[in-house]
Amino acid sequence: MKFNAQEEYGLRCMLRIAKFYKVGKSLTIPEISRAEGISEHNTGKILRILRLAGFLDAERGQMGGYTLSRTPEQISVGEVMQVLGGRLYDDSFCQTHSGISDICTNSIDCSVRSLWKLIQDAVDSVVRNLTLKDLLGSESNLFEMFNAFSSNNETSLSVQKQ
Repeated sequence: MKFNAQEEYGLRCMLRIAKFYKVGKSLTIPEISRAEGISEHNTGKILRILRLAGFLDAERGQMGGYTLSRTPEQISVGEVMQVLGGRLYDDSFCQTHSGISDICTNSIDCSVRSLWKLIQDAVDSVVRNLTLKDLLGSESNLFEMFNAFSSNNETSLSVQKQ
């Protein structure tokens, strides 16, 4: 299971722009590209997707650039990830990975499908409750927040900084 480059770069671009939200500074494609180490072409492509999805506003001209269309507190990581790449697992997965048969041999009672669904539900629970503002804090604060969230929701997940 992997996240793709568009999801990674898109989230980094959103965070870069979010850092300047309070001071009202917009960032240009070259500025974001340099700061994140992403090609200008790729940065422009990703920012277009995010703008069309309603996360960003764009201004042309000398003082132009990209800004968030909502506050960092109002943009969930889950929303951004959905636009950039979608879910890791959805119900159509089994239809496209049935092997040489038209229908998966385990389509009635499948523990593998259950595993992917459990993983997807856990990911959804985390990213739905995280905002860009949460990711602007330190890494250790994020782990503390997640562990507090986990214990409040009686999950057995615990995350530690590596």
